Amino acid sequence: MDVSVIIVNYNVKEFVQNLLHSLEKASKNLAVEVIIVDNASDDGSVELIREKFPNVILVANKTNLGFGKANNIGLQMAKGKYLLILNPDTLVQEDTFEKLISFFERTPDAGMIGCKTLNPDGTLQLSCRRSFPGPWTSFCKVTGLSSIFPKSRLFAKYNLTYLDENKTCEVDALSGSFMLMKKEAYEKVGGFDEQFFMYGEDLDLCYRVQKAGYKVYYVPETQIIHYKGESTKRSSLDETKVFYGAMNLFVKKHFSGSLLLEIILQSAISFTKFVAFLATLKMALFSFFLDFIVFDVTLYLAQKLHYVLGNWYGFPRKSLLIVYTVPALIYTLTASIIGVYKKDRISILKSLISVVTGFLLLSTLTFFFKQYAYSRAVIILAYVFLLFTLTIWRIIVKYALGLGIRGREAAKTVVLIIGTNDSAVKIAQKLKSKSTSFYSVAGLISLTRKEIGDKIENFKIIGSVETLKKTITEKKVNEVIFSSDELSYSEIMSIVSTCQSENVEFKLAGSNLDFIVGKTSVSLLDDVPLIEINYNISKPLKRFIKAAFDYSLASLVLFFILPFFKLFWLFGVNKGELGKMISMAPKILLGQYSFVGPKELGNGKNLYLGKQGLTGLWFLEEENDSENLDIFYAKNQNFWLDIEILGRSINLMLSKRK
Repeated sequence: MDVSVIIVNYNVKEFVQNLLHSLEKASKNLAVEVIIVDNASDDGSVELIREKFPNVILVANKTNLGFGKANNIGLQMAKGKYLLILNPDTLVQEDTFEKLISFFERTPDAGMIGCKTLNPDGTLQLSCRRSFPGPWTSFCKVTGLSSIFPKSRLFAKYNLTYLDENKTCEVDALSGSFMLMKKEAYEKVGGFDEQFFMYGEDLDLCYRVQKAGYKVYYVPETQIIHYKGESTKRSSLDETKVFYGAMNLFVKKHFSGSLLLEIILQSAISFTKFVAFLATLKMALFSFFLDFIVFDVTLYLAQKLHYVLGNWYGFPRKSLLIVYTVPALIYTLTASIIGVYKKDRISILKSLISVVTGFLLLSTLTFFFKQYAYSRAVIILAYVFLLFTLTIWRIIVKYALGLGIRGREAAKTVVLIIGTNDSAVKIAQKLKSKSTSFYSVAGLISLTRKEIGDKIENFKIIGSVETLKKTITEKKVNEVIFSSDELSYSEIMSIVSTCQSENVEFKLAGSNLDFIVGKTSVSLLDDVPLIEINYNISKPLKRFIKAAFDYSLASLVLFFILPFFKLFWLFGVNKGELGKMISMAPKILLGQYSFVGPKELGNGKNLYLGKQGLTGLWFLEEENDSENLDIFYAKNQNFWLDIEILGRSINLMLSKRK
C-alpha cells in the first residue's frame, strides 16, 4: 500500500463527497486506501459514504472525539508506506501524491511534508507553513505586528510571510489540513496528542517529528484547496477560545510553562473576544458617543446663546466637569433603556422620545440638587436644540450609509426563518413578496444538520439551530422568525436565551399567539402575524429595579433580621422555611439568588427566566407545573408582582409553622 489517507469528518457531507472524487483521480497510478473516521455527524454523512463510496474504510463514532483522537483511530488502521492526514473540506490535484512521494524519495531526512494550500479565492492559506509559537512570535501574532509588517523576518515569523510561497523550504510546522508523513516517522513518534481536542495537535506532532530527528518541509510543487473552517461553522464550539487554549497547552508542554507566553495567549483570548464584541456593537457605540458629544456641544451653544440674549455669565468653572458629564449621561442612559442604540439601526423616533424623557428627568433632579440648578432657561434651550441636532446627525448618517429613503436595499431587514415545514416556507414567501419588500430572507434554519445545503421552494437551508449564533453573525441578520408549529415553546425560549447577546429581534409566527412571553407588538404580513418575543424579566430597566430591590432587602435582612434569628436558632428553635429564606440573604448579595424567581435555572433547557428564586409562583402553586409558572412569571414580572409573591409566601411559611 503506497498511501493511507486518513480523514476526520464532522457534518460536511457535501465537501467530503467532492474530496473523495478528487482522491479517486489522484490515486490512479498508486495503491491508495481511504479511511474516514466520522465524529458523530448528524447531517447524513455516514449514510452517504456507505451508499456512494463502499470502498472507503468507514469508522462511525458515536460521539465527537475531537480531531486528534479520531485521527489516531485511522492512523492505527493504516497500512500505507506514507500516511496522509487530510481535512474533509479540501480538494487535491491529480498529481499531488506522485509529486510529494517523489520529494520524499529524493529527500531522505524528510519525515513530514505539506504542499501549497490555497483558499477558495486562490490566495495562499498562511497556516500551511509556520513557526512554533515562542514568546516573541506569539506577541507579534497577537498584536498584529505580523500583519502590519508581512515581509519582515523579525515580525512575520509565525506565518513566514517573508518567504516566497513558491519555493520549497524547511519549516517548523504544517497545517493539520494536509500532513503527509512517513510510516516510519509515525511509528517512532506515535500519533496525535489527544489532550488537544482541536487546534494545536498539528503543531505538537510536527514538533515531535523534528525531535525524533526528521525534518518538516513545505513543498509547493503541487497544491490543494482548503475550504477552511467548514466543520467548525457547523459546531457550537468557541473557536477563538479553543485555538488559544490549544496554543497555551502547546507552550506548557514544550516550553516549560512559560509564564510570559501564557499571559500573552490568555490576553489574546480576552482581547479577541472583546474586539469581536465591539465589532457587533460598532453602530450602537458610534451612536452613543456621538450623542454624548452632540449633547455637550448643544449645551455649550445654549449657554452662549443665553449669555448673548440674557446677559448670563455661564456655568461656574468649578462645576464644568459635572455640568458637561451628568446631563449627557442621563440622556444617553435613558436612550439606552428606551432602545435607541441598536447594532444595525439608527433610530430617530426613539431618540426624540429619549430627549423628552431626559428633559423630565433632568428637570426633576434639579429640585434635589439645587447647587447645580444654574439656569432652567439653558436647559430648555438645550433640549429644544437637541430635538433638531440629534435628528439632523441621524438623517445625515442614514443617507451617508445608504440607510435613507434612497437606500432601501441597504436598509432591508435581513431575516432568518427557523423551520423547514410548510409554515416556514409560507412565511419566507410572504416576506419576499411585494407587500413586504423591506425584508431580505437570508435562508431557513433546520432543526438538524441533515438538511443543511438543501433547498425548499428556492429557499436555501443555511444552518441548524445549534449553529444559529454563527449564522446570525455571518449573514448579519437583524431578525429571526420562528415557525410556531414546528418548535415547542420551551425550545423557542431556549434559542432566544442562547442568542440574547446577538442583538437581533425574535418574532413568532403562527396561530398559538397566547404562548408569547412578554409584551408584544404585532406586525402583519398579509395573513401571517408576527409577534415580537420580549419578556419582562429580560428588560434592562426591570432587571435593574429587581436587582436594586433584592440587594436592598437582602442588606436589611443581613444586618437587622438575620442576627436575631441566629440567636433563636442557637436556643434550638427550628429554622423553618422562613428561617431558611432569611439565612440565604448573603447569597442574594453575592448575586446567586433572587428573593423571587424561577424554581430552577432554566429547568435544564438554557431558558433565561431570571435568577433562581427563594420563592416564587412555584412555591405558592405547588400542584401546578413549575415550568409553566416560571414562564408566566418571566412574562409578567414587575416590582409589585414580586412584592405580592413575597408577601403571600411569607404568610404561607408562617401558617405552616402553626
